[in-house]
Amino acid sequence: MEEILIVSNYYPPEKGAAANRIEQMALKLNQNKYKVTVVCPLGNYPKGELFPEYKGKFSVTEMLQEITVKRLWIYPSNSKNFIIRVFSILSFSISLFFFLMFKKTPKKVIVQSPPLLLSFISVFTLSFKSKKIILNVSDLWPLAAVELGVMKPNSLSHEVLCFLERYIYRKSTLILGQSNEIITHVKTIVPAKSCFLYRNFPDHKTTEFNLTTTLDEPIKLFYAGLLGVAQGVFELCKHINLKDLSIEFHIFGDGAEKKQIEDFMRNHPEKKIIFHGMMERNQLLDKLKTFDIALVPLKTRIYGSVPSKIFEYGSLGFPVLYFGGGEGEDIVNGNNMGWIAPVGDYVTLNKEIQQISSIQKNDLNQLKSKLYHQSKTSFNLDKQITDLLSKDVF
Repeated sequence: MEEILIVSNYYPPEKGAAANRIEQMALKLNQNKYKVTVVCPLGNYPKGELFPEYKGKFSVTEMLQEITVKRLWIYPSNSKNFIIRVFSILSFSISLFFFLMFKKTPKKVIVQSPPLLLSFISVFTLSFKSKKIILNVSDLWPLAAVELGVMKPNSLSHEVLCFLERYIYRKSTLILGQSNEIITHVKTIVPAKSCFLYRNFPDHKTTEFNLTTTLDEPIKLFYAGLLGVAQGVFELCKHINLKDLSIEFHIFGDGAEKKQIEDFMRNHPEKKIIFHGMMERNQLLDKLKTFDIALVPLKTRIYGSVPSKIFEYGSLGFPVLYFGGGEGEDIVNGNNMGWIAPVGDYVTLNKEIQQISSIQKNDLNQLKSKLYHQSKTSFNLDKQITDLLSKDVF
């Protein structure tokens, strides 16, 4: 059985798309006769504090679903203080450097990027050991930071991150991109580099999700995920207009905007927005069986980003109201998955919601069934992995 190592900043029991996609990759490689090891920090995301089972420990090795998971020390933090956040990243970077430098590692290593500093440390160290480095790029940094307005172009920090980005592209053996836009961007820096599309398709391990459409209830629109700056859910709450419509908006998740959202809802009960907080994955999926449409927002159009929620909820049979711009619009349109509003255009978004409110529940139920069965072909993780294996990517 061939060995492969995955380096990631996130892994379950941590929550979120990043942890989920690395777990799915690890499990699928394991199913295809690879002995998979994942190296990651001690579990702390998204709250920025160690989970109880990891407190007081310097490192932990676990076996989860036949995957060996090696968790290294980190000083966890989700503080808004820049110095504290940098120290947190550096703490795991140092742990990772010594692990990769002095521990025996397989010939093949998958490195997740971003975070750029961690991928740089990994690629830098592994390049000295003549490993096959498979760089898995899920977002374009520092470009995304500039587009989100959290970094100024041509600043010192921007120039440093650009250097790290160019380095990891050049030194990697090959690159996996989560979108066609990512691959296009990478090719502008390293035109000759072998690049492959790797979508964040889910694997729900279920033959039937059994969505229930309740005829005598309002249409239930929902968002489930990180409540961070990039998603812009707080801004969405302020602008969404459900007045006189038979629609409710339900929010599930945790993150930096949680308190703002809770305070806003407390002061605006007329908005018909219901906040459920964070739920365990199985509990969330069970709750969502009676819901109708997934809202997938981004605060601004981020080049290269395709929210994995498009595939996640489409594969469960949920129509999608997409509000994020970019390549995601092509995917929703191309697969007839639902509705689109240009990113940041709340007037059009509310018009689309008005249109949704006029849909009969029976018609909505038929759309759910069609999307569920269609996704088995369109968003097939097994087929994607098999295709990449045939091209000797892994």
